[in-house]
Amino acid sequence: MTAAPLFSPTSPLTLCGRRMLLADDKIAPGRLTLAEGCIVDTSRQTGGDAVDLGDLLVAPGLIDLHGDAFERQIMPRPGVHFPVDLGLVDTDRQMAALGITTAAHGITASWEPGLRSLDAAEALILAIHALKPRLMVDTRVHLRHEVANAAGAARVEAWLAGRLIDLLALNDHLPDFIAMRARPQKLAVVAGRSGLSTDELLARIDALAADRTEQWAAARRLAALARDAGIPLLSHDDETPEARSAARALGARIAEFPVDMATARAAVSAGDEVMVGAPNLLRGTSHAGRLDARDAVAAGAATLVASDYSHAALLSAPFVTATTTGLGLARAWSLVSAGPARAAGLSDRGRLAPGLRADLVVIDDTDPLVPRVALTMAGGRLVHADATGIALLARRV
Repeated sequence: MTAAPLFSPTSPLTLCGRRMLLADDKIAPGRLTLAEGCIVDTSRQTGGDAVDLGDLLVAPGLIDLHGDAFERQIMPRPGVHFPVDLGLVDTDRQMAALGITTAAHGITASWEPGLRSLDAAEALILAIHALKPRLMVDTRVHLRHEVANAAGAARVEAWLAGRLIDLLALNDHLPDFIAMRARPQKLAVVAGRSGLSTDELLARIDALAADRTEQWAAARRLAALARDAGIPLLSHDDETPEARSAARALGARIAEFPVDMATARAAVSAGDEVMVGAPNLLRGTSHAGRLDARDAVAAGAATLVASDYSHAALLSAPFVTATTTGLGLARAWSLVSAGPARAAGLSDRGRLAPGLRADLVVIDDTDPLVPRVALTMAGGRLVHADATGIALLARRV
């Protein structure tokens, strides 16, 4: 059964307004026509038979390449588990209401038991693919393979072979786990997530740290399989330009959350994509004391923004960026649309141009700190409308 859109015109739908962000990267008066899920025409001319959106902002739908906020819908409290399908559908509703039209859920395949275990990852991956026809947002799988999880590499290989993964990241959090001995509060949080006692968790960490040779050999095999399959490869938390260079040699051309400015600059200079987190942009600081996303954007050392752990922050990110970095809203918007589309090889979306998917969002940004989505269209289907959006469309019906 497919999702029932709120509004799906059988005939072409033309929208016009005074603030349209079209493919010329300008926010100006214009119009666009949608038909059969695609944008068929755009123009800087206004008037005629069209739904007039007035001063609302019309922009490409947001594209999120890394989001794990869905975990809160699946395990709202430590040890409290909700059905996976319910959590994913709930997340889908939230994303549509926030203008997100393409989303890659960051699913961790770790050596930890519990929420980030291999079994949990497989359940999530299979559920996403089973639910796809019912979901409003184009939902994809971003698998976060923990390098220390060499024992699970064979299952990841099978997922890659089965085309169940859309992006693959190589995460090496084991050094962070080792450092948790000096951070008992953080250790307790991770233990609660995994269902282990702190002593059991420390024993596993020590065993994994004893020999890392096979772990990296398995990671290199997975990277080669992803490259051969044309699946975008990401590195995670690169700490130095040398680490970024090593990841690039494996085929990872997306640097996800580089730790400092030198590493981010080195990545961009080499032609890599650099992802920063929307919560970092929104707050004006990294919760981990690392690279300030606003500084990276202002310096041209970031090319895309991801929701990380907050979908709401992704909608706010372009507005915050425009007001804090001097980048301008049109350029800031590309960080959540054209930038991630380019990084993931999604050439059919990310801009409002003829021939591309009709993925767009209509926003009341009277208060840019709390933007409100009036309409979201994904693949030409209306997947969200608030009272303002419904009133606008009612004029056409």
